Amino acid sequence: MTRKVLLVDDDAAVREALAQTLELADYAPVTAGSFVAAKDHIRADFAGVIVSDIRMPGRDGFYLLNYALEIDPELPVILLTGEGDIPMAVRAMGKGAFDFLEKPCAASDLLEVLERAHLARRQVLEQRALKQELEKGDPAARLLFGLSARSEALRDRVRSVAPTGAEVLVTGPAGSGISKVAEVVHLMSPQSQGPFVKRPASGMSVQSLQQVCEDAAGGSLFLDEVSVMPKDTQYAALEIIEQGVGARIIAGTTADLADLSATGQFHADLFYRLDVMRVRIPSLSERPEDIPVIFRHYVAQAAEQAGIAVPDISSEHLAALMSQDWPGNARSLMSAAMRFVLGMPDEVGAATELGLSEQMAQVERSLLIAALGRHNGKASDAAKALKLPRKTFYDKLARYGIRPEDYRR
Repeated sequence: MTRKVLLVDDDAAVREALAQTLELADYAPVTAGSFVAAKDHIRADFAGVIVSDIRMPGRDGFYLLNYALEIDPELPVILLTGEGDIPMAVRAMGKGAFDFLEKPCAASDLLEVLERAHLARRQVLEQRALKQELEKGDPAARLLFGLSARSEALRDRVRSVAPTGAEVLVTGPAGSGISKVAEVVHLMSPQSQGPFVKRPASGMSVQSLQQVCEDAAGGSLFLDEVSVMPKDTQYAALEIIEQGVGARIIAGTTADLADLSATGQFHADLFYRLDVMRVRIPSLSERPEDIPVIFRHYVAQAAEQAGIAVPDISSEHLAALMSQDWPGNARSLMSAAMRFVLGMPDEVGAATELGLSEQMAQVERSLLIAALGRHNGKASDAAKALKLPRKTFYDKLARYGIRPEDYRR
């Protein structure tokens, strides 16, 4: 998101100085000398924050604040105050101003407030966009997360492929959710009322293939990692598809089937038959802007499963996640979310820094917390669920500094 700032001040020298400060900090200032000049920029979809002087001729900063909050109650407005205006600014905070700064303000103070305001604005706009996607009501919007152009292109591709009824080849890097995309194709297809049967292609015999085709009749059959399907089963699969199987075939692979077929490692005719409709899933490294949205979803999911409150996620933590390559893609991000919810540092999950006893202690602590969360902080119920004597359970709580009352809702 472009870091926009609508800067409103009737003093041209102040406007110019603040605009230069913002530009040096990689913000995109839009300047206005009055409310009238600023009005057209104040919209519910404004992807930024407003910084306004309080004392201006005509419509002042309070009028601008009220106007902005009527347009969008979640639009951050930061007020610039003179020394005598501070009591008024404090009252304005109670009316919805995001913050106020005393003029002249230090650049560091202004940038610190702007950083918080932009983070808040970005989260609001992301949640609105996600809600809008969910309200479209189709499985692609409900189940395939991400707000980037690549994620929207993936959803559009699934929506266009699904109704055709043709064979589909879903490709993507390891951990990218190939089977999930295959299921969404099924849910949006004419076969959606039939069964969705998924099987690993590795080691599948001809007889097993024939059986699962019967099981999937009237629905869809997903063959996972079709690249490692035995050769004789590949021939049988081609024959079954050409004869008409009664089920839609959706194949998934992390390998390049074109390369494998070119070198004789995969049946070329089967590849061309499966590649009628291709859906490619982009890696997380191709769409890092989606990581915060997906991570928040997995954190909420993990917290619900553990029966504990959703923990706060700092902007620093999200920035650190976005800076990583995530070779394991969505699957590894889901694991990171689970560790985050359970209070387990990433070093434990990666098992690169701690010894075995330390790793076991971290896991044990996380299990104790999860049990307390599921049982609303009731230690006796949590001990019973973990099949531990109450004394042993309390000894462990004391060892890890865990208080049951912290997990009561």
